[in-house]
Amino acid sequence: MMKNLWTKTAWTAGLLLCAGTTTAVAQLRSDASVQTIELNGKAGGKRFDGIGIVNGGGATSVLLKDYPEKQRSEILDMVYRPKFGASVSALLVEIPGDGNSTQGSMPSHSHYRGDYNYGRGYTWWVLREAKKRNPRLSLDAAAWSAPGWVGNFWSQQGVDYYLSWLQGLRHVYGLELDAIGCRNERGVSYDFAKMLRRSLDENGFSKVKLHAFDNWPQDKLDFVKDMEKDTALARAIDIVSGHTFSTIPVTDEQQAVIKRLGKPVWNTEDHIYLKGFDCLIGIVEAFNRNYIQSGVTKIVNWYDIGGVYPLEPYAQDPPMLLAWEPWSGHYVVREALWGYAHYGQFTEVGWQYVDGACANLRDGGSVVTLRSPEGDYSVIAETRDAKVAQTVRFRLTKGMTRRKLCVWRSDEQQQFVRMDDIVPRGGSYTVTLEPHAVYSISTTGGQQKGGFAEIPQSRPFPLPYNDDFEQYAKPAQWGYLPHYLADILGCFELTERPDGQGMCVRQTVGQQTESWAPEWNYYTIVGDSAWNDYEVSADVWLNPQDEAGVMGRVCYVGTGYGSIAKGYYLKIDDRGVCRLVVTRGPVDKKKLTGDAEQQALLKKSHDLEEGGELVLDSAMVDGLTACRWHQLLLRFDGDTITGVVNGRKVVSAVRRQYPRGMAGLIAFKQQQRVSTPYFDNLKIVPIGRLQPTGAARTREIEPLYGPAAR
Repeated sequence: MMKNLWTKTAWTAGLLLCAGTTTAVAQLRSDASVQTIELNGKAGGKRFDGIGIVNGGGATSVLLKDYPEKQRSEILDMVYRPKFGASVSALLVEIPGDGNSTQGSMPSHSHYRGDYNYGRGYTWWVLREAKKRNPRLSLDAAAWSAPGWVGNFWSQQGVDYYLSWLQGLRHVYGLELDAIGCRNERGVSYDFAKMLRRSLDENGFSKVKLHAFDNWPQDKLDFVKDMEKDTALARAIDIVSGHTFSTIPVTDEQQAVIKRLGKPVWNTEDHIYLKGFDCLIGIVEAFNRNYIQSGVTKIVNWYDIGGVYPLEPYAQDPPMLLAWEPWSGHYVVREALWGYAHYGQFTEVGWQYVDGACANLRDGGSVVTLRSPEGDYSVIAETRDAKVAQTVRFRLTKGMTRRKLCVWRSDEQQQFVRMDDIVPRGGSYTVTLEPHAVYSISTTGGQQKGGFAEIPQSRPFPLPYNDDFEQYAKPAQWGYLPHYLADILGCFELTERPDGQGMCVRQTVGQQTESWAPEWNYYTIVGDSAWNDYEVSADVWLNPQDEAGVMGRVCYVGTGYGSIAKGYYLKIDDRGVCRLVVTRGPVDKKKLTGDAEQQALLKKSHDLEEGGELVLDSAMVDGLTACRWHQLLLRFDGDTITGVVNGRKVVSAVRRQYPRGMAGLIAFKQQQRVSTPYFDNLKIVPIGRLQPTGAARTREIEPLYGPAAR
């Protein structure tokens, strides 16, 4: 407490001593040591189009939907509620396409040609809830993957797919996009941009701006030079956009061309993969430098809410908030969230950058100034690269208010703390900026460090676990998604049983997707990656030619580009073949160096090879046919793995490669065709060393949608 008090007192003293030009401290400093920044309200500047986040690009909030309503609402408030938490002004969502797009997949509104269901998934719900909290929130979208029937995405079919999604967003949810991208990180097509622009205009979406082309490598903006020659292309593309301008800025030559074209530049995906306060200050640095270096007027970072299992890639870095435990209601606000707040609570879309007042600081760091149409202004400064404290004098000139300014500060010890206000004297004020800190100085008011008391304590995933799917009598209210399942590829969707005896889950994607990432088999995961000894079982109904199974000890689901798993599965097909398989995924050989016995075992079974699958045991099972229910059970007891079909042990192996991991359901891909089996009565029962942890309280989860969502 004394340390915090001292910190604030020292900072306040610095402000008071530096507020005018005649104080003792100011007299002791030479003019050369003070950097002067002129705040000229008549200097002009580019329109500010917002700062924000991506929701999607990998099923980033799949577990958020399963939180109790109280915590679900709190989490959304922390991200989207104005002047409370992050207070972002822009949201870009993935248009779900059934394919893996980093952590996992999200269900498309159109699995096959002619299928249009605007109740699938949770993206509609996120958009609605975000917009409800902030009606001025800017909405944007783009596709990563698309259903297989779309074929070549750069075609009229790809355009029509987009239009159908926009129609659903408008007519079912009453929402309109402000902008849309051609496709996320999948190259360039001038013809597609022209087709999409023309079709948007002809179908009542002329106000939706088109940004292109949203790639990240060094050549991502090579297309801009062609826009000067191709007038139709220049008319089609409203906004020049790309990714990761923090690492590969817009060149001076490109900026000159873009200026001649009269187009804004947007960064539609940046990445700040840092921890703790370093992530907070890295976010502000990225926002500042995107404008200073590249003239970027809208910056969107990937991603917002980490509502994924910790096993999944990028689960902890870079989201602003971690929502891993819907069964407990526990969530964690990262320091990163307050980096967004330093912009979000002090600016709005439609403000203007102030020319001459956005610059690098002399001794490290940067400063950006934005001005509202009504005359308010905000200065956002970061000193990440500074080694010493530095003094900056802000001189107010034409059209700038002399009103009192609030000051909010973040450093490694305290984040988003309000300090004493500044009152300009003689048309200026002077501030000493400490190294490795963030400051927001503003004539606006109403800011707060929002938060909620009594966040529930963390608890393990409930065991034993059982879902017979009968609680989802109206699956549209749940977005057709069962609780706690996280689809890594494909769509495991609530539906009626094929025998008419209640509800179940079906993998509904029957054709390989037009995917953003390399594809493996289609699967979904559930549970806890620390589980060791347990039984996972499910009833499985095969359609003709289907192959399906249950998974266990899943300890890896890909790097973020590709989704091959590490773990085990028990698989059956409609010919009666049952196999027990270990899937190896990529091998991290560094983790194997300390265990000679394991090394020898893996070398013997060729498991040091990259990827692939190894059949540990197989058998023919009498009566195992399509269009009937069969119970599969996969048991892990120490190193012994056993597969049981319809109550009879049929395969087994001794294996110590993966000692722990999550459970799952799997449907297999055969070339372009994908199996679409049904699953029911999913059960996970602890045995041996694994102890029960308590029952799930899924009855407390409220539906996402009302009866209108269908």
